[in-house]
Amino acid sequence: MTTQASKQKTKSGWLNLLVDYGPLLVFFLAYKYYAPDDRNDAIGEVFAVVRGTISFMVAAVIALAVSKWRLGKVSPMLWLSTALIVGFGSLTIFLHDPFYVQIKPTVIYLLFAAALLIGYWKGKALLKILLEAAFEGLDDDGWMKLSRNWGVFFLFLAGLNETLRLTLDFGSWLATKLWVFMPLSFIFTFSQIPMLLRHGLGDQGEEEAEHRIPPG
Repeated sequence: MTTQASKQKTKSGWLNLLVDYGPLLVFFLAYKYYAPDDRNDAIGEVFAVVRGTISFMVAAVIALAVSKWRLGKVSPMLWLSTALIVGFGSLTIFLHDPFYVQIKPTVIYLLFAAALLIGYWKGKALLKILLEAAFEGLDDDGWMKLSRNWGVFFLFLAGLNETLRLTLDFGSWLATKLWVFMPLSFIFTFSQIPMLLRHGLGDQGEEEAEHRIPPG
């Protein structure tokens, strides 16, 4: 029973990862495919951005549908990010301006940071609503710290995105989404594990396992 549950959880984890980062990977590959060899070819650059944006929007909607189909639910974060991808993507297509693709992550990061930090200030751990099933046994203090830490981290990501957007060309900025932002997110996530363990992460599962084991 436990092994089956672990396999299901691992499968869901990989599916969540694909849903979250799959559309970005599609955008990156589509842009690289259409990008002109000459960096000074402004028309070719815009064409590549538009084609990549269309691919990004389609992939985001598919990811949302897959989440609903395979996981049985769509998280508020995924709803918000998909809505912003479609909204800013539409502006990019109609106005032929890559600015809207680049500003979208900043808007998402700031919205998440505001929601989490305002919730923390009011004594509410909003991450608990979204991720409770993924962090069994975590106590209320742990949820508050996790919400606060992610809120601050999202502020950092918003500032980083703006700095890179203003200092790099579009192709180089896009590469940072895979080679800078993704590794930073993984590193930050793993850096929270010691704090989560101190606040009861996994204790509930261990207690349930002990109850299932017959006394020797």
